[in-house]
Amino acid sequence: MTSSPSPTITTTGTTNSPTNNPLPDQSQRTSEARAAFTATLTSIGTSLDSDLQARASDIHSNSTAIAKQEADVLKQGAALKKESDRYQKVADESRGKLKEIGDIQNWAEILERDLLVLEETVRLGEEGRREGRKSGEQGRGEGANGWH
Repeated sequence: MTSSPSPTITTTGTTNSPTNNPLPDQSQRTSEARAAFTATLTSIGTSLDSDLQARASDIHSNSTAIAKQEADVLKQGAALKKESDRYQKVADESRGKLKEIGDIQNWAEILERDLLVLEETVRLGEEGRREGRKSGEQGRGEGANGWH
């Protein structure tokens, strides 16, 4: 029978056996895991950082474009107000002219009514004159007959 060599114990409380000496291996594995974890975090951070940098650049570009568009809108708004004021002036002038036309039309209607009254007065006067002639002729004839 062979017996396996028994491990020897040192004063530090560790064994000399290569299988029972975990400190150098454990330390190396921890160091490698820490390095891998740090590399992974750095990779994720770099990826996120590049995405955020791209977004920040887009936001800045968009902000500049929006500011330019805002200036254009304000400029066009001022031009539109100026044009609107011009159209309002034309509308006011047209309304005044239409009012004058309405006044002229009213005046013309009054004038036409007065002319119709005058025309009717003249017609009645001419009828009265004609009737007066007829009755005068009849009256002269009777007077002439009555005097003879």
